[in-house]
Amino acid sequence: MMMLALSQLQNQASNPLGVFFSSGMLLFWLALLVIVIIGGWKVFEKAGQPGWAILIPVYNVYILLKIAGRPGWWLLLYFVPLVNIVIAIVVAIDIAKAFGQSALFGFLLLFLLCGIGYLILGFGNYRYQGRAASTTA
Repeated sequence: MMMLALSQLQNQASNPLGVFFSSGMLLFWLALLVIVIIGGWKVFEKAGQPGWAILIPVYNVYILLKIAGRPGWWLLLYFVPLVNIVIAIVVAIDIAKAFGQSALFGFLLLFLLCGIGYLILGFGNYRYQGRAASTTA
């Protein structure tokens, strides 16, 4: 019995990614995914887009670009390393502005804490003001 516990402990210690795939952490990531899907669904609907689009992996980014008022070819920039981070920040800020919020809201709550920001936009008293609001100087 002691040998079995010792071998399991050694197996866990030899796999540094084992923590991310443990049952507790897996439940955490699943809960976070559900929060992002629910918030994104509501944001898509408020912007006049189909809510189910959040479930389609690449299509949802294309719809986010439309909501932000950015051209569809920017989708290709998401596949370029390091450029995708900059593009994600710009799109998050543009989405915040399209809902009448500040750039700080876009960066902090939509980019860094994406699940929270989309829940706030989706369930809060925020209206989609369109592309004109996101492109004002």
